Amino acid sequence: MEKHPVTPGSIVPLRDLLGDILLETGQPDAALVEYERSLKSAPNRFRTLYGAAKAANAAGDRAKAKQYFEKLIRLAAKADTSLPEVAEATAYLAR
Repeated sequence: MEKHPVTPGSIVPLRDLLGDILLETGQPDAALVEYERSLKSAPNRFRTLYGAAKAANAAGDRAKAKQYFEKLIRLAAKADTSLPEVAEATAYLAR
């Protein structure tokens, strides 16, 4: 469900939550579809990029996983603290 442009944003987009559920229930292909839909309306959202990368990896789509992990690292390049998601992305890309 989309929100009115004047109201504050949702904490977690519904498509992200659906992606999380699908990923946890062993449906990474469907999860990836939902994360990608979410990225269309909220591009460069950290949590969504991370979910898309994990879903792509679980689905066996290494090219997309790499693409999303790279975007995640670029997005967090100026972070003032270490993030476990970035550490995971860095380890994935080092393989």
